[in-house]
Formats: sequence, structure tokens, C-alpha cells
Amino acid sequence: MSLPQDLLYSKEHEWVKKEDGNVRIGITDFAQDELGDIVFVELPEVGDEITADEPFGSVESVKTVSELYAPISGKVVAVNEELEDSPEFVNESPYEKAWMVVVEPSDEAELEQLLSADAYQELTEE
Repeated sequence: MSLPQDLLYSKEHEWVKKEDGNVRIGITDFAQDELGDIVFVELPEVGDEITADEPFGSVESVKTVSELYAPISGKVVAVNEELEDSPEFVNESPYEKAWMVVVEPSDEAELEQLLSADAYQELTEE
């Protein structure tokens, strides 16, 4: 399982990358592996508000539909439109090509609730 050390992780299997005051969000390698082949991704619109621990979209695989849970609250400032035509990027490149949204956080203190790579790895091994 690929697990970049410079990212933060949620218990719901999303990753968070801090970038210039915003955060980029996607799902982890572990999550895409559990889901299987991704066939459709539903994401919010630019300008939408998302709330920590609440669903903000969904990922559909050949096995199931799984909700995406916001690891942090804030306003969506960018959406990865490529996933609409190429949902397989989630399986091929969960940390690079398959980022899902960029969010302007409303409360950066929420980042402190997220897990380090080591803590996330422990969670997935339980």
C-alpha cells in the first residue's frame, strides 16, 4: 500500500495535502484497493461548502457505491473535472491524478484531528 508521509489522513480513508492555505483532498490507496475498479465519481461544485465528517460526494465501483466524507470543513475552490471522464485515475494514481477537490478551510484547527501516515497505517491494519 502506498502511503505518502507528507499527507494527513482521515479515519474515513481520505487524504489531505496542505497547499498555500488550501487543502487538496482525495481517497487513499487503501480505499481504492478495497473498492475495486472505479467507474464513476460524483463531486461537489466549485463554491459549495463542505462540512467535516459529512458526505461531499461519492465513488462508484463495480462492487459498490461509497460516500466520500469531508476530512475538513470549508469552501470548494477547485474540482478535478478529469475524474468525470477518467474515473480509473482513482485506481491508477490516487495521490497524483485522482485528487478530488481543493478546499479553502473554514477552521484550520480541524487539521489537528487528522492522522499521520503511521497512525493511518495502524488503523488499516486493525
